[in-house]
Amino acid sequence: MDIEEKYRACVDGLAAFAEGIGMDEAVIGLSGGIDSSLVACMCVDAFGADRVHGYMMPGPYSSEHSLVDAQELAFNLGMKAERISIDEPFEAFVRALSGHCVMSCGLAAENTQSRCRMTVLMALANAHGWMMVNTGNKSESMMGYSTLYGDTAGAFAPIGGLYKTDVFALSRWLDERAAAAGQTPPIPHHVLVKPPSAELAPDQRDEDTLGAYDALDALLVDYVERGIDRSALVAAGHDAAEVERVTARVDAYAFKRALEPPFPPIPYDDGVIAGTGR
Repeated sequence: MDIEEKYRACVDGLAAFAEGIGMDEAVIGLSGGIDSSLVACMCVDAFGADRVHGYMMPGPYSSEHSLVDAQELAFNLGMKAERISIDEPFEAFVRALSGHCVMSCGLAAENTQSRCRMTVLMALANAHGWMMVNTGNKSESMMGYSTLYGDTAGAFAPIGGLYKTDVFALSRWLDERAAAAGQTPPIPHHVLVKPPSAELAPDQRDEDTLGAYDALDALLVDYVERGIDRSALVAAGHDAAEVERVTARVDAYAFKRALEPPFPPIPYDDGVIAGTGR
């Protein structure tokens, strides 16, 4: 599949799922990151801008530029975007759990922030009859880089079948297509060039934990999509230590993927990631 075919598969899958469950409005979290930006574009294509409700949910480590990026994206798409801070609910959890665990930093604090955001989005979905749309991608899903009952929540994950490298490729393609048509590119340029970050801890960068996405995705496609075993992966030129690290994580986090929402299947059996030639 080329870039446009992958994009259409994601949008059409989202639209068909929503129609199948009788829902015609969506709610999504807008972080100012590449994943939620691409999903917002897909939601607008699937539902219409007036039926997509975006929420920025800043927490203790959210950067101001990410909020600006999210607001600019919403303006470009003509969709609604509002702000609800998770600072107070997160602080309430910190107080409630004091004496039982340390919540000032670490995994518990990071995951609790994500779950606060999920609670906000699900409350809005329940109150208004909106469909909560998940914004996770396949690279992070395979590596278990997500929060159970947090950013894994949602009715449907339109980019759940896309590796991160393709998320960037499709986002650039959307902007280039808009510019060629004399329109405002929907995704702010800053979103396309800044290092991806969950912004759940100080100076957090996704690739510090996962490794460079280009190399990671090439390895994941060979292992997950093409079924190449560990020894053959090393023989094919992948770093042996990386093969062990990545395949171990993929296998270990199968339980988490079993609890994630459905997504459109995107074939990678040819081993090709859009825009990379590999």
